[in-house]
Amino acid sequence: MAEDLTDVQLIPPKNMQLPIEGPAYDRPDAQLIEDLQIVGSATASAMLHRMGIRQTFIQGPLPRKPGSKVVGSAITLQFMPQREDVASGQAQENVEKRTALWAVFADVKPGDILCVQAFGDLYTGCLGEMLATFFKTQGGIGIVVDGCVRDWPHIQEIDIPLWTKGFTPNFASQSHLFPWAYNVPVAVGGVLILPGDIIIADDDGAVVVPAQMASIVAQKTREHEDWETFSRMKLTEGGSLYKYYPLNEEGRREYEAWRQQRES
Repeated sequence: MAEDLTDVQLIPPKNMQLPIEGPAYDRPDAQLIEDLQIVGSATASAMLHRMGIRQTFIQGPLPRKPGSKVVGSAITLQFMPQREDVASGQAQENVEKRTALWAVFADVKPGDILCVQAFGDLYTGCLGEMLATFFKTQGGIGIVVDGCVRDWPHIQEIDIPLWTKGFTPNFASQSHLFPWAYNVPVAVGGVLILPGDIIIADDDGAVVVPAQMASIVAQKTREHEDWETFSRMKLTEGGSLYKYYPLNEEGRREYEAWRQQRES
């Protein structure tokens, strides 16, 4: 006969104190964010790939407000699997107020984009209407969730751009995940995001731009947009695709001449 262990008391691990808060970090300069406003997610992804950074597209979360585009500093929230001796999700309303879920929203600054690691889970509602409302009043400009949100009909009325895998009626700790840490490195849609990285999100999806490479991306994009303007003009005039997109050697010479003439 199996031994009945249902009355065994769960013993929490020593020195385990939640939520876990990451170290202080610097948000990007406002001028750098402004410079990146011209950059779309597709251009950023392609540019970073050429620079050797291959995993930047946050796979899974889809744009839920068509036509939206945001560029801002990443603030991060990490969900982890529940374990009953550490965090079980019991007494949800009282427990969640003492988790990373409440803590990260209290740390939001104007221009922030919240990035949530939720392992692509389709059951957990990582946040709902009230937290989304507070996020917007704090100056947050967008949310990228590798999972689901709840209260979708009401969140739509808040008018906050959102990229998510889906929707659920469930609250944040109702399933097998728990809001664990904030301002820490997270994996969202298979992509590493560090606090203070820059997120560019639009109808093509969301892309992370490493903070230390953002100025190069902005500069290269301006050059890229310039020759694409020339190529578009030539293709509209009936020019050869092989010559003008991308520019071959002859097309490049024509472009340089066109650019110099325009600048003179």
